[in-house]
Amino acid sequence: MPTFARTELSNGTRVLTASLPHAQSVSCFVMLAAGSRYERREESGIAHFAEHMFFKGTERRPTARDIATEIDAIGGEFNAFTGKELTGYYVKCAAETRDVALDVLVDMLRNSRFDADEIEREKGVIVEEMNMYADTPRSYVGNVWEQHVYGDQPLGWDIIGTEETIRAANRDTFLGYLERWYKPERMVVGLGGKLGDDHLERLEELLGSLDPAETGVPEPVVLSRNGSPVRVHTKQSDQAHVVIGAPSYPHGHPDRYAVQLLSTVLGGGMSSRLFTEVREQRGLAYYVYCANNSYADAGTLAAQAGVDLTRIDEAVETIVTELRRAVAEPVPAEELEKARAFAKGRFVLGLESPHATIMFGLRRELLEGQAVEPEEVLAGLDAVTGEDVTRVAEDILGQDLRLALIGPFDDPARFEPLLAA
Repeated sequence: MPTFARTELSNGTRVLTASLPHAQSVSCFVMLAAGSRYERREESGIAHFAEHMFFKGTERRPTARDIATEIDAIGGEFNAFTGKELTGYYVKCAAETRDVALDVLVDMLRNSRFDADEIEREKGVIVEEMNMYADTPRSYVGNVWEQHVYGDQPLGWDIIGTEETIRAANRDTFLGYLERWYKPERMVVGLGGKLGDDHLERLEELLGSLDPAETGVPEPVVLSRNGSPVRVHTKQSDQAHVVIGAPSYPHGHPDRYAVQLLSTVLGGGMSSRLFTEVREQRGLAYYVYCANNSYADAGTLAAQAGVDLTRIDEAVETIVTELRRAVAEPVPAEELEKARAFAKGRFVLGLESPHATIMFGLRRELLEGQAVEPEEVLAGLDAVTGEDVTRVAEDILGQDLRLALIGPFDDPARFEPLLAA
């Protein structure tokens, strides 16, 4: 029996369900294929700012406390998140309170007030959130890396925006962004867990009157190799945080599972090559891992680590050597099988809850146009050969590598020779 079922409301809004009758809860989502890469320069950060404002009050529930009280009254959990290509809002609750959760969720998204005084108050919250991330190098180095790879275009901008754009935002800024992108063709409602009866009828009542409209697409990303392969974010710190890698593949690429196994061999788990060599053998870092990150038309495969300032050159050289070794030497069969079992096991563990299951389906539906069945992912991992892993390693890591780092350094040129290791 398939995990996911897909239907549409009368206006084209997609509904994705994962029926898990043994569950006692249901996770109710509204997710949109719209995020920070859909912004104009002058409104950078508005997708994330809007996510905050949806919780501040509607006509029927005028304050943030009114909204929170209604969810608390059913023992529910609610939250939201903003990425570069999608935004999600959810309420997780006991199955018998599903309709309350859906009513609150849709009311927030359709009827939020965007009160001018609330907007002004929330600007301070956003700026402090901005400062928090800037003061957390382990997280912020990812922003430095994407600025380095994608440059001055939406994929290279911070999701949270800049203090200048946040301070300048007003009610019209929010309404303009939402009017462009928050339309049925970019929206998917997700229900995972114990669905209950008549959920489609209920959703039609709540969302069926939303007018359909064509939204277009964001500008395609343009990759440039001009300039230094190193980007330094100078910050006084006791540890340097580095990201080393190269452009890879977009969502849905035929070699997606080969790239996943390559990244697992390199930096997935405590027996991976990078963890063993960088941490266990040399004591250069507390954390080190490798991951592939994909967008609609771009992606990167990169290793990240927090390293000793006095041994940063050795750390960079060691990581580069391991990345290059994946190109030069085939992955032994035993190591590939270990990576395959690791990837499959982590994937299965990640689907244990109804919430995680519907999240997985929604992301695939929104970003790739289809909610792939879990069995298809496992089969895709099983089909990868050692030759596939070597081929994608040559294609991705055989090119010039790039480095982004945060630490008390101000000269990118001093790190450039290390990338040639």
